[in-house]
Amino acid sequence: MWKLIFFQPLVNALIFFYQVLGQNLGLAIIGLTAVIRGALNPLTAPSIKSAQKLKELQPELAKLKEKYGQDRQAFAQAQLKFYQKEGVNPAAGCLPQIVQIVILIALFQAFNQVLQNGGNVVDSLNQLLYQPLKLAADATINSKFFYLDLTRPDLIPVPQVNLGPIKFSSLPGPFLIAAAIIQFFSSRLMLTATKGTQAKAKKTEAKSDDIAAAMQEQMLYLFPIMTLFVGLRFPSGLVLYWLTFSIFMLIQQMRLKNGQKN
Repeated sequence: MWKLIFFQPLVNALIFFYQVLGQNLGLAIIGLTAVIRGALNPLTAPSIKSAQKLKELQPELAKLKEKYGQDRQAFAQAQLKFYQKEGVNPAAGCLPQIVQIVILIALFQAFNQVLQNGGNVVDSLNQLLYQPLKLAADATINSKFFYLDLTRPDLIPVPQVNLGPIKFSSLPGPFLIAAAIIQFFSSRLMLTATKGTQAKAKKTEAKSDDIAAAMQEQMLYLFPIMTLFVGLRFPSGLVLYWLTFSIFMLIQQMRLKNGQKN
């Protein structure tokens, strides 16, 4: 079921764009990302609008916290009614995130199982490709994109550095660093107003407010750091997908934010 619904269609879509865009795997990934991003737009747009609305509602939520103090059950009920009144669903962003993770896993399998160096790549691909997309037996897959080999991590070799238990001989490459930076700005726009939440939380007696606000700020930095370190082991083709996807997401967030201001 996984192969039929997710993995195989993504591999075929990738090879379709590869053939259409001049046998350039980097452009194929960007083209596929644009299509995926457009298909997810009906899911992501409501979640972005909900996140923006939550920012605007922070002062009112802070008043509710002050009103109910340590009575967390009463506060939770009042908060739920408040969200319903304002037409906000805090869980709206869950489904798009789940879909993105599923696509990432399928793409990772595509790079790991099919496009990695070694073995007969064309034969492996032809077992997955639909008839019109099948490759010639003597075809080769061009995995070069600028300086990248898209089947390998985006790393820059450096002389080995020994800092006690920490040893490394390579650094994150430009695409991987850019993906982490874009992820930071995207997360910053998606998260609610952290500093304001922390300031309001300190006025309430419930320690859970302080913990929640602190976790919210940590997530702002945790996701980009995870993007950076996880990307050290991922094929750079997957990093290119995540970078392109994050850029599209950031543009959409900024457009929606500016549209609400106007």
